[in-house]
Parts: sequence; structure tokens; C-alpha cells
Amino acid sequence: MQALPFALLAIVFYLGAGSWQGLTLLRRVPQRPALVRSIGLLAIACHGVVVALSLSDADMLDLGLSTSASLISWLIAVLLLAVSVIKPVLSAAAALFPLAALSILLMIGLPATNQQANASPGILLHILTSVLAFSLFTIAAVLALLLARQNQALRRHRTRGIVQVLPPLATMERLLFEFIWAGMLLLTASLISGMVFIDNMFAQHLVHKTVLSFAAWIIFALLLIGHYMLGWRGIRAARWTLGGCALLLLAYFGSKFALHIVFDAA
Repeated sequence: MQALPFALLAIVFYLGAGSWQGLTLLRRVPQRPALVRSIGLLAIACHGVVVALSLSDADMLDLGLSTSASLISWLIAVLLLAVSVIKPVLSAAAALFPLAALSILLMIGLPATNQQANASPGILLHILTSVLAFSLFTIAAVLALLLARQNQALRRHRTRGIVQVLPPLATMERLLFEFIWAGMLLLTASLISGMVFIDNMFAQHLVHKTVLSFAAWIIFALLLIGHYMLGWRGIRAARWTLGGCALLLLAYFGSKFALHIVFDAA
């Protein structure tokens, strides 16, 4: 089965759903959550076929840059739509769906590289918790950006535009910290499983990934302490969230970019 037709359809659906949600935030079109979810589901279905085909080799587990980005963006989209049924987080689709489309373009443009053979159940657990943690924190990062924009608008007494579309500020803050708590639990599980099941981090070029992930864990832990003990919220909470997510981005994709793009090119 050829992946390209499904990849192109997924890109179109992602851009369509993301564009509508973006225009909704700009108050250019009415809110149509059912429409966004429906088109998003089509995008996820097509994207899922692309991901499944890219991982279809039974003897090797492809963990290259392009496939990792596509897999994580697909999981982010799945989590976002699933959570949006019970939580008002669909606004994040305005940024996350176009990013998913971009990840598919990246996978089409970059050749896949098989990096790890016959992964053990422990390694698979580490990979699963890592990917889930990163996905949740990515959604949290977009919510943090929306929260910062909403907070800024309210401070300037601007109650029109994006403020009318987003949930109340208190709800946005609660959603942000719910995602951070869930991400922290999974990130903790990822760090523990990595220390238990990965034998030689130096040989596998994983030391800097572990250090950056642990640094991100510290930032999120300090943010949670600051929020519940010192009342940190609003723009400060958004900045700490974005800082932790930036470290995770470097941890998850920085090494892959260096190993598979920079060093391979050299």
C-alpha cells in the first residue's frame, strides 16, 4: 500500500481543520467544534495509515527523526481530539494540526532510518511513556501560549477577539496544570524506565537526552511547587511551561537531528 495518497489527504484535512479553528480564534468564522473534530478525525485516520506503513517492518523499529516527528504529531492530534470531548482544549488545534501536517511533509522529504532492532518490552515502555509525556507537554505549551495571550488581553481590558472564544482564564489555568501533572507522571515513568532498561547510555548517545529531560522535569516540578505554594499563574506559569517544553524538544529531537542530519551529511 502506498503511503503518499494518505499523507496528502492527511495534510489537507489537518490544514483545513486547523485553519477553521485559527479563524475561529480570530473571530472570522463561527465556532464549529463538530466540524473541526470531524475533519480532524479524517486527518488522524489518514495519518494513522501513514504512521502504520512507516513502522510496518516487523524486524526493525524505526526511530528516525522524520518518523518520530510524524508519530508524535499523530499521537498529539489523537490526544487533543479525545480530550476535547470532555475538556475545552480544541483551540489548540489551530497550532497543533498545522504542525502535524508539517511533520508529514518532513517524513515525505526525509528518508527513514532504522535505529533500533528488536526492542525489549522495557525499552518499548520507555519509548511509550516518553512519547506520551512529550505529546502532553506539547499540548500544554500551546495552552500556555493561549493563556499568556488571554492574560495579556485582559490586563489591557480587551474583552473582544480571542478572549471571547477561549474558556475563562481560571479554566485555562486549570487545564494547563492538568496537562502538566499528567505529563509529569509520564515523564517520571520515562526517566525511571530509561535508567532501569537502557544499559549503556554513552554508547547509544542518550546522555544529553537524559540530562535535558531531567532538567525539564526539575523545571516542571518547580512550576508545580510555585503554583500551589506561591500562587504562580498567568504569564509566569506560561513562561515556565514553555521553558520546560523547549528543553524536552531539544532532548527528543536535538540528538536525532544531530545524528541523522548533521553527522550523516558530514
